[in-house]
Amino acid sequence: MSDLATFRATTRAWLEANCRAEMRKPMRADEDACWGGRNPSFSCPEQKLWLDRMAERGWTVPDWPSEYGGGGLTPAESKALREEMASLGCRSPLYSFGISMLGPALLKYGTEAQKQEHLPKIARGEIRWCQGYSEPNAGSDLASLATSAEDAGDHFVVNGQKVWTSYADKADWIFCLVRTDKTTKQGGISFLLFDMASPGVSTKPILLISGYSPFCETFFDDVKVPKANLLGERNKGWDVAKYLLGHEREMISGMGLGTGGGPSLGEIAVKSIGAEADGRLDDPVLRARIALFEVRAEAFRAMSERFIDELKARRAHPAQPSMMKYVGTELNKQRHELMMAAGGSDVLEWESERSNGGTAPRTWLRTKANSIEGGTSEVQLNIIAKRILELPGA
Repeated sequence: MSDLATFRATTRAWLEANCRAEMRKPMRADEDACWGGRNPSFSCPEQKLWLDRMAERGWTVPDWPSEYGGGGLTPAESKALREEMASLGCRSPLYSFGISMLGPALLKYGTEAQKQEHLPKIARGEIRWCQGYSEPNAGSDLASLATSAEDAGDHFVVNGQKVWTSYADKADWIFCLVRTDKTTKQGGISFLLFDMASPGVSTKPILLISGYSPFCETFFDDVKVPKANLLGERNKGWDVAKYLLGHEREMISGMGLGTGGGPSLGEIAVKSIGAEADGRLDDPVLRARIALFEVRAEAFRAMSERFIDELKARRAHPAQPSMMKYVGTELNKQRHELMMAAGGSDVLEWESERSNGGTAPRTWLRTKANSIEGGTSEVQLNIIAKRILELPGA
């Protein structure tokens, strides 16, 4: 038996012994996602146990170096772990912007002291992070941001506002773009890390049309940030920001996979509309739409596997996350459009117990933002045209 086959067999045995039945069920609600943090909330004892056991092995971040709390696995071993977890239906032990976005930036740009300070806590789920990028007047044109960080000797003093800050009201720390030079645009931006409990930091939730939102406005009033919390060089934070955005877009593209479990589109439609004598959905037009979607989703799944392999091997095109993000978010919107079409009148319910508080229409409305967050679809298409297709600019 090869080393990889042995690893796969022992990994599967360990997962079967340590991932309890409750952690193998499809997620039913937001509470089923574990985000960790200073004051973590667990939906059940098994959720905490699963996080603790995976973190102990470094398998919350299996491909990070072991000295920073990771598993130290090779790309092939990491892929085998993902595949065995998927085969057994194991939930992710930890959802974290620290893992999906900040961690890779720290590994590339961080000092050794910064890596030792932050990465193990991210891996263990001890600190929950949020992202301070967008501002009221700096969305797609992010480089126009105005939040300032004035030099005050051994620290910066931060003033300004961020918007669409996901889970800012629940986060412990923030990674934040600030302006440290007003004479230039991209060249005057720096990348700071600081505690959300710092004096002068406040948040205000933003309500979406769906009735649910993780977003907040975030305000900074004379917030003192030690200079040791500067990630990368001063005035070169745009390089860090772009690198991190690639990982954010990779994360967002994952929604195109639709791995939340639960009934398929066909099952939802048959339950609502009914089936023909041979068991097929009794609506040939909707049946064809669902079939076409499922073919596209499978193609995207195969494409995602290839992209992850190339990314881990450092062979991925720098603009490839934009392509993945565009396709993944468009697929997720299509999926929920079909759920609405397949659900009949039931999906029009907004607050009833039968509709689980209107989960279907609320989620459908929420997906409309998928093609905006993390860089609009128009921005992604421009990047694809310029960087991958090498088309001439306007």
